[in-house]
Amino acid sequence: MSAAPPTLPAEAPAPVAPGDPRAGRLIAYLVAGTFFMENFDATVITTAVPAMARSFGVAPVALSAGVSAYLLALAVFIPASGWVADRFGARRVFATAIVLFSLASLACGLAQSLPAFVAARIVQGIGGALMVPVGRALVLRSTPKSGMVRAIAIVTWPGLAAPLLGPPLGGWIAATFSWHWIFFINLPLGLVALLLALRWIDPAPGLRRPFDLPGFLTSGSGLAALMIALEASATDLPLAAALAGFGLAALAYAVWHMRRAAHPLMDLSVFGVRTFRAAVVGGTLSRSAISSAPFLLPLFFQLGLGYGMVQAGFFMLALFAGNFGIKPATTWILRRFGFRNTLLINGALAAASFVGCALLSAGTPLALTLLLLVFGGVTRSMQFTAIGTLAFCDTTPRQTSGASTLFSTFQQLSAALGIALGAAMLRLAGVGLSHQGGAGLAEFRVAFWVMAVLILLSLLDAWRLPQDAGAEVSGHRRQA
Repeated sequence: MSAAPPTLPAEAPAPVAPGDPRAGRLIAYLVAGTFFMENFDATVITTAVPAMARSFGVAPVALSAGVSAYLLALAVFIPASGWVADRFGARRVFATAIVLFSLASLACGLAQSLPAFVAARIVQGIGGALMVPVGRALVLRSTPKSGMVRAIAIVTWPGLAAPLLGPPLGGWIAATFSWHWIFFINLPLGLVALLLALRWIDPAPGLRRPFDLPGFLTSGSGLAALMIALEASATDLPLAAALAGFGLAALAYAVWHMRRAAHPLMDLSVFGVRTFRAAVVGGTLSRSAISSAPFLLPLFFQLGLGYGMVQAGFFMLALFAGNFGIKPATTWILRRFGFRNTLLINGALAAASFVGCALLSAGTPLALTLLLLVFGGVTRSMQFTAIGTLAFCDTTPRQTSGASTLFSTFQQLSAALGIALGAAMLRLAGVGLSHQGGAGLAEFRVAFWVMAVLILLSLLDAWRLPQDAGAEVSGHRRQA
């Protein structure tokens, strides 16, 4: 796990002076640890739901409120994180977010009722909403352009690994100890992260500017409506459509307002940066399709191919191995091929990995299945790192906070959209194939093919990029 160890080090870490070349790397590891905590807690309770439901005396389905409350708090408060960091200073806000997240984790573990648990999850989500974009902004500010690929690769992998490791680890912790320890484990991790943040991150003064309340209310309500709509799409399509319409209208007004406000909640001028725009627009579509894998694959192995839960979890570890194993090579790959070629070639390979999953059957040799999953993990990780780095290649220091906030907002939406798309494809394919016997496997194959097509469509933005896009960061131009 990338998070800090659960015990204090024997000796305090040496302070990192401003300008020290170690600063960006150390802060990147620190931020990756907090990102893992935030992403891990988004999915960790899924396998512990039955035990938690018995403890609260409610039906298991009621625990979905705990997951939804956490994700909604993230969606609503991420847009305000940039203003909060600018106003009070990034180090202070990041440290406060760690404390808030850790104390809320304690409250989750001590909760004696579902309402108390949901309230604690909301506070935990607020802490996570501040940690993610503010932490990324700290990494960008402390890392020179030449080291940005490595730094972004470090902070990217928690978002890939946590959704895969959260459910099995959560189930193991709940079965071995109790579900309460799923949250108590965040306390020592949060304490170490807080001490390292105060030790390694250079304090900076805040910037006084008015808070954009209309922008916060409209963007927050719009994002919340979209998140609820995505969740409702699996059970109530009319409600989902109504919420989606309201959410899009609210976000459209928020954009209109922030383009004209003297002090907007988020600086939308960053969309004028070509590389950022390509990473967000095409990147969101690509990330959504790729993010469907942790949802679709475990179901596919169990419902489509007839494997048990333990075997399905074993297969997901192969995907994680690919995610993690490619990280040391990301810098070389981007330097050798550049952002445009990497996104195009690797994107096509990522689409091919989904096609490969669609072609799997119960008779496929185990070694071939594992090899395909490792390959899928490699392409998944490489695409995420390339998109995440490209977004900030050409942004100015003044745009860092706003760019990080906007990117985090779209990142959160794409993760939720991936799950919703996967569920919707299975449902629609089931309707279309209901006349066929044993349509379970066919439904998953349709879903995998649709995800492959979406990834290919997302590459249109990368196709329009010049060959030297982001060359100052990748170093590709110097190799040409």
